[in-house]
Amino acid sequence: MVHEFKLPDVGEGVAEGELLEWLVEEGDPVSEDQPVAEVETDKAVVDVPSPVDGTVHERRATEGEMVDVGSVFITFALDGEEPAAGDTDAETGESEGDADGATADVGAPDGRVFAAPTARRLARELGVDIASVEGSGPGGRVTDADVRAAAEDGETPSEAEAAVAEAEEPIGEPDDAEMGTATEAAPTTEAPEAASRDRTLAAPATRRLAEEEGVDLNEVPAVDERDGEAFVTPEAVREYATAQRAAQEADAAAAQEFEPSREDERIPYRGVRRTIGEAMERSKYTAPHVTHQEMVDVTELVETREELKPVAEERGIKLTYMPFVMKAVIAALDDHPVLNATLDEDAGEIVLRGDRHIGVAVATEAGLMVPVVEDVDRKGMLQLASETHELAQKARDRTISPDELQGSTFTITNFGAFGGDYATPVINYPEVAILGMGELKQRPMVVDGEVEARYSLPISISIDHRVVDGADVAQFAGRLATYLSEPRLLLLE
Repeated sequence: MVHEFKLPDVGEGVAEGELLEWLVEEGDPVSEDQPVAEVETDKAVVDVPSPVDGTVHERRATEGEMVDVGSVFITFALDGEEPAAGDTDAETGESEGDADGATADVGAPDGRVFAAPTARRLARELGVDIASVEGSGPGGRVTDADVRAAAEDGETPSEAEAAVAEAEEPIGEPDDAEMGTATEAAPTTEAPEAASRDRTLAAPATRRLAEEEGVDLNEVPAVDERDGEAFVTPEAVREYATAQRAAQEADAAAAQEFEPSREDERIPYRGVRRTIGEAMERSKYTAPHVTHQEMVDVTELVETREELKPVAEERGIKLTYMPFVMKAVIAALDDHPVLNATLDEDAGEIVLRGDRHIGVAVATEAGLMVPVVEDVDRKGMLQLASETHELAQKARDRTISPDELQGSTFTITNFGAFGGDYATPVINYPEVAILGMGELKQRPMVVDGEVEARYSLPISISIDHRVVDGADVAQFAGRLATYLSEPRLLLLE
């Protein structure tokens, strides 16, 4: 008996994974929970374990291939049993062959459309028939971009057929006002009119000029046309020939393949990098972004951290500014909970989240990842420092689990670590707000009428304007600035 093993759902929202490496060969014995493949999902790199004791019967995917969650990608012969043709494990609920014994395509049954859940949802929102969309992703998978392209095209198959039929109908004489510059740019649009001429009049010299220029005299716009007779001048021939050559040169230039002076490098757009791109695309297309920016005096915060750093180091913990910022964010969210929310579009409700889970954006070789520190409101400063450091390191090492990248209710990104003051951070959808921090450094600031060198922190807060108003984010920013300027107030929270 053959046990068909489907790629499991290794995390919420994961629809597919790239098979990076097989860890077993066909015919190899395996034991339950032994890793058989390394798969990169849109969350992380994970080892996929065998669900049974047995022998590898067939590997149904190749390294580098995108495998859909729920599709069979490996089969096992159970211990003590020989696989027979057409056998399947009863647990799969699927037959490997049809009534005639023919092998069925398990990964792509008839009529199935391969599309990510976000693409299906987008298709419903835009009124696009997902079955009519041609996928450009791996294995013909339909992406969000494919759905948007189909929506922008705006033609259903029936509409397209109607357009073709309409194009095949005789075209009447165009109105001069509608033709506009199109007549000048493409003289050949006059061809239908020229073909209806009964006679084209031109001087012998004009006819010789047309032959030299390789121009059909009947296609040259006439100076005057009466009773089916057209009179063409040498100037009209020259203009037509010049326009025709320009059009041919433009077509040749457009058709010429681009040849770079140096060899291009092509990097596969998939895995975590593609997931990041799709998430950013969905966020910007879905949530109308508005960004509020302020400069915060954090001189007292710098002094407080310097005082506490030795205490943290004695306990083996590196104390950064992030735990202070996280605590300040939580305190400000308590006063303005609408920034710790999601929009349930199906139910038509704004959901004010009870949890206080903070996502912290981390730059990795694979792109920006967002580990989640849970229950920030229930943890102390040193515990937050330790957990944040550990999660960030796991993200950089690609050992972080999918569960540790999910469930955030508000996100913080520190682009100031790479320099720069302000930015417009993209919301970590479906959240409704994100805090971006610029470079913390000394800047001239006015204190009691005098200019002083003070430590300051630029902040940029992007919001989903469907849920959060400008007044809400301004008040939240003011409250956050208060806690960052006077960190001792956090002791009262």
